[in-house]
Order: sequence, then structure tokens, then C-alpha cells
Amino acid sequence: MFYRENGQFKTSYASDAQIFPIRQDRWFMLALLLVAFVGVPLAGSDYLLRALLVPFLILALAALGLNVLVGWCGQISLGTGAFMAVGAYAAFNLMTRLPGMPLLLALLLAGLVAAVVGLVFGLPSLRIRGLYLAVATLAAQFFADWVFAHVPWLTHDAASGSVTAPRLQVFGLAIDSPVRKYLFCLAILCVIALLVKNLVRGRKGREWMATRDMDVAASVIGISPVRAKLSAFAVSSFITGIAGALWAFVHLGSWEPAAFNIDLSLKLLFMIIIGGLGTVMGSLFGAAFIVLLPIFLNRLPGLLGLQVSTSLVSHLEFMTFGVLIVLFLIAEPHGMARLWMTAKNKLRLWPFPH
Repeated sequence: MFYRENGQFKTSYASDAQIFPIRQDRWFMLALLLVAFVGVPLAGSDYLLRALLVPFLILALAALGLNVLVGWCGQISLGTGAFMAVGAYAAFNLMTRLPGMPLLLALLLAGLVAAVVGLVFGLPSLRIRGLYLAVATLAAQFFADWVFAHVPWLTHDAASGSVTAPRLQVFGLAIDSPVRKYLFCLAILCVIALLVKNLVRGRKGREWMATRDMDVAASVIGISPVRAKLSAFAVSSFITGIAGALWAFVHLGSWEPAAFNIDLSLKLLFMIIIGGLGTVMGSLFGAAFIVLLPIFLNRLPGLLGLQVSTSLVSHLEFMTFGVLIVLFLIAEPHGMARLWMTAKNKLRLWPFPH
């Protein structure tokens, strides 16, 4: 058996069954999906579904899209909020200007529009990298903020710049209750996460990771860094565009361009850093952390019997984010996903039947 830093190369699977009980992982995932699709809708309150789980699922989807670009392909981006805004306004215009447009088709087309925009702003990655690429993607954020605030056609000539999502339904079933919104977002997240998992395991994923590790060496062995980088920008923008449409339609309902500002882009970057780069679980962990931390910090002073102003709580939230990012970069650069993998491997102590 041969090992490397970010994983392992195995020459066979039968002899490693006692160390890697894949059957146990599958049973665990099935149980987790059963709880998510059946247990949570039956036991969860409307507040839990609407205020916590729906935002968590949509942010996890957006973080997954950003992880494709940053984690697997190594291309830094600070403009994820812009691609989410493109998806949101594209879906809004498709459904309002084309009556009868199915919601799922509008989401797919919005993702394609965001993918095209991502390709355009991904072109600088062919010549620049690192901090310079981050500044180039930041330009996309500023450009999107200006366009959606100053082009009335994109907001259907709304005087205030604020737009409202149309009525949502899938196959004649209205998506109007917290349970249905939760199940709709959960189904989309599961499908896209499965597609990304299989894409990363295939040829395209190996091209991304080779380009991330050393693009010059990748080109020597026959991989085109141009194709790898642009495909990563397209796939990442496609996923974040769908997430942006869900964020606007399902979570917000009514929104304005400020809903997709740079703060959202930075939060998504924090998610994949804290959760773990280059892992599906890292996107989920990071989104859960970002959603739950503000609620925990808001209730912590009351639990401790302290009188703290809301402004101080907000400052503590930003300070906690910064401290945790520094701690993870120093102690565990691979984030919470690596801690999860370590704990899971330590629990695999019982014999596994051959």
C-alpha cells in the first residue's frame, strides 16, 4: 500500500477491508439520508426548517460549487456572490418573461447562464494566478453589484430595485411550506453532490487536481491547464448559479442586489476553509458552522447571564471567524472534514467480515 499526504493509493481492496469497511460507510449514509428525508420533516418545527435548515442546504450547495474551483482546481475566487446573483436574476427573468417556464428548467438555464459568465471571468486564470486572480474575480463581484443595481431591465423595471420571486411549483406541487422548501433544497443538494463526487473521481477531477498541484507538470503529461481551469470555472459557476436562484426564490422570497454582496462571497470562502478544501463533507461542515455560529453567539451571553449589546455580539462573530480560520490554517489546514475522517478512522476498530 502506498500513501500520500491527501489520501492513499491502494493496490487492492479485498485485503484492506478490515481497515476500510466501505459497507459501514454506505449504511451510515443511508441512515443519514433516511433521517434527513423522513425524520427531520416529521419532527422539525417550521422555525428550524425555515430559518436554519433551508439556508444551510443552499449555502452548502454554493460552498460545494466554490470548492470545485478552489479546493479541487486550486483557483482562488472572491466573486462567488456575483455568480449567485447571476443565477438568481437569470431565473427571475426566465420565469417572469416566459410564462409557464418550469421551475427546474429555469434553475438549469440559470445555472448555464452563470456558467457562461463564470467562463468569461475565468479567462484571466489562463495568465494570472494567486492574489492576482483573486483580484480579478473580485472585479466580477463589483461588476455584478453595479449591473444589477443600474440596469432596470434585469429587475423587470422595478422602481426600488427589489424583486419578488414568482410562485414556485414542481410538477404541479406548490413549494410554499417550510417542509416542501426543505425537501426541495435537500433533493437538489443530494443530486448535485453525487454528481460532483463522481465527477471528481473521474478524468475531469484528476485534471483539476493535477492543475492545482502543478499546472506545468500537468501540461507535460498531456493535461491541458486551459481546459481544466475553464471547466472548473464553468462547473463552479453552474452550481453557484443554481444555489443563487434557490437563495433568492426559496429562502429570501424578495431581494435586491445587496443580498449578493461581497460579504456573502467572503462567507462562502470561510465555509470551505473551515470545513475543508476539496471535500464534499467540508462544504457541509462549513455551511453548518456559518449558519449555527451566529445563533450560538447570540444566545451565549444569555446562557452565561451577561448583558451584551447586539453590536458587540456582531463584532464577536467576526472575531471568532478570524480566530478559527487562523487556528484551522495552523493546526488542521484541511479543516473539519479532516477531523471527521480522523475520528471515523479511529472508530473503525471492530473486525470487518470478509
